[in-house]
Amino acid sequence: MRPQLISTITCPNCGLEKEEEMPTTACQFFYECDNCKKVLKPKEGDCCVFCSYGTVACPPIQNNEDCC
Repeated sequence: MRPQLISTITCPNCGLEKEEEMPTTACQFFYECDNCKKVLKPKEGDCCVFCSYGTVACPPIQNNEDCC
């Protein structure tokens, strides 16, 4: 099964929701909100911002693999 590559990130600071394409070759550790400019980092125990703030987990997690 192919992983979904589009996830909607929700900024916990201002609530902005934005659809983003997830990278398939690396984890994304930082994400800057377009609205409030807050730099998001993964929550403790998560490997990337998509696993913490996205509607879909990153591709390696979807495939039951270790993340970066």
